[in-house]
Amino acid sequence: MPPRHLVVVGGGMVAQRLVEALRARDGAGAWRISVFAEEPRKPYDRVALTSYFSARDAEELTLGDPALWDDPLVTLHRDCAVTEVDREARTVTDRLGRVHAYDELVLATGSNAFVPPIPGSDLPGVFVYRTIDDVAALRGWVEEKRRSATTEGGWERPVRGAVIGGGLLGLEAAGALRALGAQATVIQFGTHLMDAQIDLGGGQALTRLINDMGIAVRCDTGTKEMKVSRRTGHVGRLDFVDGGRLDVDVVVVATGVRPRDELARAAGLEVGARGGAVVDLACRTADEHVWAIGEVACIEGRCIGLVAPGYAMAEVVADRLLGGEATFPGADTATKLKLQGVDVASFGDAFARTEGSMELVWADPVAGVYKKLVLSDDARTLLGGVFVGDATPYASLRPMLGAELPGDPGAFLLPEGSGGGAPSLELPDDATVCSCNNVSAGTIRGAVTEHACTDLAGVKVCTKAGTSCGSCLPLVKKITTTELERAGIEVSNALCEHFELSRAQLFDAVRVADLHTFSEIIARFGRSVVDESGATVDPGRGCDICKPVVASVLASLGNGHILDGEQAALQDTNDHVMANMQKDGTYSVVPRIPGGEITPEGLLVIGQVAKDFGLYTKITGGQRIDMFGARIEQLPHIWRRLVEHGFESGHAYGKSLRTVKSCVGSTWCRFGVQDSVGMAVELELRYRGLRSPHKIKLGVSGCARECAEARGKDVGVIATDKGWNVYVGGNGGFTPRHAQLLAEDLTSEEMIRAIDRFLMYYIRTADRLQRTAAWVEDHEGGLEAICEVILEDSLGIGADLDAAMARHVDDYEDEWRAVLEDPEKLRRFGSFVNAPAEPDPDLAYVTERGQIRPATAAERTAALEAARASGAEPVPAGPVVIAGSTLEVRR
Repeated sequence: MPPRHLVVVGGGMVAQRLVEALRARDGAGAWRISVFAEEPRKPYDRVALTSYFSARDAEELTLGDPALWDDPLVTLHRDCAVTEVDREARTVTDRLGRVHAYDELVLATGSNAFVPPIPGSDLPGVFVYRTIDDVAALRGWVEEKRRSATTEGGWERPVRGAVIGGGLLGLEAAGALRALGAQATVIQFGTHLMDAQIDLGGGQALTRLINDMGIAVRCDTGTKEMKVSRRTGHVGRLDFVDGGRLDVDVVVVATGVRPRDELARAAGLEVGARGGAVVDLACRTADEHVWAIGEVACIEGRCIGLVAPGYAMAEVVADRLLGGEATFPGADTATKLKLQGVDVASFGDAFARTEGSMELVWADPVAGVYKKLVLSDDARTLLGGVFVGDATPYASLRPMLGAELPGDPGAFLLPEGSGGGAPSLELPDDATVCSCNNVSAGTIRGAVTEHACTDLAGVKVCTKAGTSCGSCLPLVKKITTTELERAGIEVSNALCEHFELSRAQLFDAVRVADLHTFSEIIARFGRSVVDESGATVDPGRGCDICKPVVASVLASLGNGHILDGEQAALQDTNDHVMANMQKDGTYSVVPRIPGGEITPEGLLVIGQVAKDFGLYTKITGGQRIDMFGARIEQLPHIWRRLVEHGFESGHAYGKSLRTVKSCVGSTWCRFGVQDSVGMAVELELRYRGLRSPHKIKLGVSGCARECAEARGKDVGVIATDKGWNVYVGGNGGFTPRHAQLLAEDLTSEEMIRAIDRFLMYYIRTADRLQRTAAWVEDHEGGLEAICEVILEDSLGIGADLDAAMARHVDDYEDEWRAVLEDPEKLRRFGSFVNAPAEPDPDLAYVTERGQIRPATAAERTAALEAARASGAEPVPAGPVVIAGSTLEVRR
């Protein structure tokens, strides 16, 4: 029999899941599938839409295996919306007028961004936040406004942005505006942010976190009108119902969505009271040949604007098309805010609406943390939860929804290091671990026991757990590891295919064997590699995983300059040239400024160097000055100027100490109780150049007001009336962590010894690219065990750790100066082998806010075409600065 024809209207995430699920199960090829997408691209991850601002490549958001769309039984019609459904003839008509017959039809048209009927909402400068095109248009508008936003006096002002709507999407949009360099104010009609997911207490904590990001919040505020700017003709002001107003250059409306049910309505299908094609628990409409899934489906009386229920509907329809009897399992409405630096999650009955339910709350207003569990009346069964500021328990607790918690439920809310600790949870097999893909704990265990998966990557491929939003991956890894150990299977912690040892084991092996080159190390501890044909391959060259690790280990053990001998070939790009490569192939130079303290003469030197070499300058978050745009052949000349005036490498390029941030402390501040600047300088000079598994940062605050944000650092020091409190394991990045208290009221000598041992113990035992926060969490026994090693010398290695740090301090050498004094090393710094002093001719820059930035391809092309059209011959070779339509050579 020829395959039957399934037509899927819509090319979003849920449509992609349906096609993927059906093809994975339809081994007999009973169905051929035609997908009609309105957008001109393959289905992409709308959940990660904000990442487009940094990635700027739509392809990076593409979902699933691209080979799915090369399947001969699958046809994707891009930029080809369906305009009509004829249920009687069982056909659809696309926008080109072509008619396609179907055996079964699935509506997966999703939803549109809802824009309230606010006067002026159609003005230029007003955007929604729904598709890649929306995000691209918003980005382009803000970037253009940044270039042109000046006052009548000629001085630059920031772009003023507002987001109407304080839900999940609104907060992501506000974060995106800040990332683009604009101001952001969130306008929320309700009493608090994310009022559909979290309660008032959580909303108040969330407001503090959002404010800390530099985003303003106005709750209980309705927008009356958007006013046009007479000067620009674009949106220029918001007028509020309460009489207030806000000047704006850009507005993002994020007030919810409405189902795209126009096709269903036109075809005579029943729609819900608030829209959406009405379906039963099999996701089928009243027409037995028409189905609806995702946000367009009105199931159990409502449309659900979350991806996980949409995926569940897709799985149901795939099963039904192949003769199964699956039904919709119900909506998992758990949500997690994906905004860097802000941890928010909720699940289950977050508002305690279940009769007889009780709430257990733990809050730390100073730290901006709010946690709540909703429990049954006997305080045993978990009904829901809210986490703001620290959502660490979310991954483990959400799968326990509806189950009885072991031990004291309050233990799950207490911060790490507070004593006791949460009881260990053994998730039941039917507990959902990955809600996006509806993967249970039992399915993950089965991947190990029944499908011979022996690592996290294999489990992901086998079960699809963690392949969507990724928030469940820590729990998936934990279950996988536990099941492997339970089955008696050794969990490999091998560094790579060339070394069976972990990084920590390799570190000790190299130290004890006293080896000094990669060749010696791989000959002694490496293993032979077998290729696809079964032949043994010489492992002598290593790989991109083990070579940088060995380089870091050798550097940590004081093996000389990173460019000496074999070590030069092991380094990553940035370490290889001791500068950070930028997007246009130039480099940034960051001299060390210990503790952020610098003399006026030092400032003048850096300013003059930047001016003489035409570099872009920026104050970093670590209280240093970054200079961008240096060509490789310029680096030694820049270093020489800096070194001559007492500066040295700031190691911004290495997995090593970056900065020690400080406030002004007792020397100037009326609240300071210790000299935080002096201590920060001492610590930075002590640990400068210290190589480690990942970059490390320190902070020193002169009092409990914490102006240096020390608890956000790998090691944080906070002054007290009696001495210093030391905190460890704090990180920024993708998973921010507050540092935890290691010791209180230490003298300066005691504090330095504790930090020495902590850093050296971390360097010796952490995994490759593992930050201190993850290391502390993964260490057997956690922070308590680390405290015993550091403070009580429980392993008897304290003297060894002390000696190792002393050797580092004694052997420190400025890497820039060492290069300048070595003619052989200096030969590495040239643009081209045959013309080492010649600059790269492809570099082009645009002047913005008084400094240069890399020109886009479009800007460079436009300037070249304008130059040619004006008869400017020859067109100058770069590096050039584009000024208007002219090209000025930059030397």
